[in-house]
This record gives sequence, structure tokens and C-alpha cells, in this order.
Amino acid sequence: MLHEKKKPGETDYLEPIFGTKEEGSTLPKYRLAQQSIEPRVAHQLVEDELLDEGNARQNLATFCQTFMEPEAIDLMSQTLEKNAIDKSEYPQVTELEKRCVNMIADLWHANETEEFLGTSTIGSSEACMLAGMALKFAWRNRVQKLGLNSTKKKPNLVISAGYQVCWEKFGVYWDVELREVPIEQNEMTLNLETVMDYVDEYTIGIVGILGITYTGKYDDIKQLNHLVEQYNQTTAYKVFIHVDAASGGLFAPFVDPELIWDFRLNNVVSINTSGHKYGLVYPGVGWVIWRGKKYLPKELIFEVSYLGGSLPTMAINFSHSAAHIIGQYYNFLRYGFEGYQSIHQKTRAVATFLSEQLAAIDCFDVINDGSELPVICYSLPTDKDIQWTLYDLSDRLRMKGWQVPTYPLPKNLANTLVHRIVVREDFGTNLAHDFIKDLHNALNELNQAHLLFHKQNELKTYGFTH
Repeated sequence: MLHEKKKPGETDYLEPIFGTKEEGSTLPKYRLAQQSIEPRVAHQLVEDELLDEGNARQNLATFCQTFMEPEAIDLMSQTLEKNAIDKSEYPQVTELEKRCVNMIADLWHANETEEFLGTSTIGSSEACMLAGMALKFAWRNRVQKLGLNSTKKKPNLVISAGYQVCWEKFGVYWDVELREVPIEQNEMTLNLETVMDYVDEYTIGIVGILGITYTGKYDDIKQLNHLVEQYNQTTAYKVFIHVDAASGGLFAPFVDPELIWDFRLNNVVSINTSGHKYGLVYPGVGWVIWRGKKYLPKELIFEVSYLGGSLPTMAINFSHSAAHIIGQYYNFLRYGFEGYQSIHQKTRAVATFLSEQLAAIDCFDVINDGSELPVICYSLPTDKDIQWTLYDLSDRLRMKGWQVPTYPLPKNLANTLVHRIVVREDFGTNLAHDFIKDLHNALNELNQAHLLFHKQNELKTYGFTH
């Protein structure tokens, strides 16, 4: 029987993947191999590299979204090649980004008469950089008109010690001193009794945090606004507030609409959030909005060609995929206000359940119970003789796939070690029960291991071992 000859370049897919020469040899890892390999083999090799990677849905450390609907994933996969920065080439992407900005501004009670403006970013880190730069440039423009030498002394930004590391980067990149207000044991948020002591004529702004990274607690932005209002009445060197709402900005409006923290406060001039946190989009997309044009200095706005005209842009990053903007727009269209509200209310209910279960365990002190952001933070009590550490417990939980971080609180509370559990959309009641079961098993194993250790030591003491 004659066999049809293979065409040039045609691959014989009858060869089993695990019978290929690539699976039978070690390929170079830090330089390119000389020859190409079949796509199916390359796919398997990369998949194998990720076999021992953690399960994202069991990652209780991250705020970042670990689930999206198949329809959203399909849309995002179809738009991976579209460059979000090319306004003329992809005008509809630009339109959808504009719609997202307007929807978020509406949630944050921006006033159209002030001509708010905003942009998408690569997560909240870029959004914070943009907001920080706007504060610095606006401060410099103000104080120079008042005759202050803006180069005589380094400008400063006042923020609680519970800030996310992007603010430390901002200080280094743009030569701004971070004045960290220590958080106190009783509140663990921005200390409103001392915050204004850190402010002077070289202060470019104050950052309030709606969802502190360490604990999930909210700074009291309303009271901070009141303090700033009083301060501004006493000086020509005005100071304004940026709200870092990376976590809370797309959570609080749906479940705590009565909480006043946004553009309803007249000294809040800019807000950022992460669409890839409680905006329910895969990493990474963020958003930043200014309450009016006068709060974003024109030096930071650049014009790009758009449909024969021009369009303002203020992003730091340039070329990047439009997929995450599409994902955000899909979620806004798909869920609407009531959809987001129902998801977030369920998430908070799960956090409440976990908090109650943890509080019932004799060996934990619950620091944050998830009643604001659905984030639980707990430590070991200092008045109990516990023979293991939270690091030991994290390690034991990791054996069941759960990733629960152990870390010290900021600076003046650095002697306190905590666990933090972030409850996300895809961490439902059934998974929460599974986690509590595995937690109890881990605690029993740790206690039994230390009991056995002490018994062995006793035996050695009395000479019963050889």
C-alpha cells in the first residue's frame, strides 16, 4: 500500500508528546534553544513548569481577582492584540474606556460642572503615580505664586504607615519625602489626632486609604476632610486629599453607599482604584479620576491624534493591551449596580462567617472582622502559651493548598505578627467551610506535634531513651 508523502514542514502528530526528543532531554532554560519545537510540545512543557504553582483561588493573600466569566474571558482574548494607546486605530476601545471613567466618576459622586477627568492605568500603582505627580505639580504652581522657594526643601506627602509600597516608589521616583503617620493599636488607621502635625507649606497633599493593605480597614476620610478644611482656613498654603481606594473604591459604593469618603468631600481632589480587585477584572487594570481639570496640571496632559483631531492623555505607561479595559466594561455592563451589590454583599457575608469562626477559636485575636472590606486580620494572643507561630500555621495550611500570608504590622506595631485573609468573589460559603475545616486540622496537628515534642524531651530527661 502506498503512503502519501508528507508535505514539506508537515508534522507527524502521531508521535506521542512524551515520546518526543524534547521530553527526553533537558532543554536550555536561560538561553534560546537552537531549533523550534512543535506547538503542542511547547504547550505541554510550559504547562509542566506550572504544575507546582499555587492554585490562585486558594490564594487568600491576594486582593487581585481570580475569576471571570467565560464570556468575559472570550472577549478579552479577542482584544489582546488591540493597543489601548492607539486612539485613532481603535476608537471604540477609547469610547469604552471613556464610558468606564464616567461610570466610576458617577459612583464617586463627581460633579459634571467641575469637568472631572480620568484614565485607565496598569493597576493602582500607575494610578497612584499619576495622582501623586498631579499633587506635586499643583502644589508647586500654588506655592510659587505665593513666593515660596519650592526647591529650597524637599516636598513631602503625608500618609499613614499602612501604605502600599507603590507610595514608597513614588517618593523615590519623584523625590518626595513620605511623612508616615504611625498607626495606633486601638484603631490601626490614619491617626487623626496627629496627622495635621505632619503638614507644612511643603506638603503636596495627604493620602487617605480606603482599605489599608495590612488590615483592610478604612481611614476616616470624612473626618480627615474636616481637619483639612479647618487647616486651610488658617493658611494660604492649602493642602488637599488624594484617596487611595485601590481596594475600597469599587466595593464601598455598592455596600456602604451612606459612607462619605469620595468627591462629596470638597477637599478630596483625586481618587484611584484597582479594577482588578473589587472591580472583578483579572490583573491588571486601574483607574484614577480627578474631580476637576484645575486639579490636574496641564503640564501632565498630552495630546494624541484621534480621528483627525486630538485627545488628551495622561498615562505614564504607553503600549498595552486593551483587553482589561474591555473586561472592565463587560463587568459594568453585565452586572450593573445590583449585580455588583449582590456579589459584594455575599463576599462580606463570607468574611463575617470566617471572622466569627476565627473568634470562636481560643488561640486567635481578631484585629479586623471584615465589616468594612471583606478582609480578616488576626494575631496570636500574647497572654497564652502557644508553642507554634503563625509562620508554622501558614506552612501547615499551605500543605492543603491555602496560601495565608504571615507578616508584621507597620513600624511601631512591627512586633505584632498577623495573618490576613482576603475574601474575593470566588471564595464562597462552601470554600469557607472547607478552609475552616482545614484550619482546625492544621491547629490539631501543630498542637499534637508540640505535645509529642515535649513528651520526648521529658523521656530524655528521665533517661528513658537511648
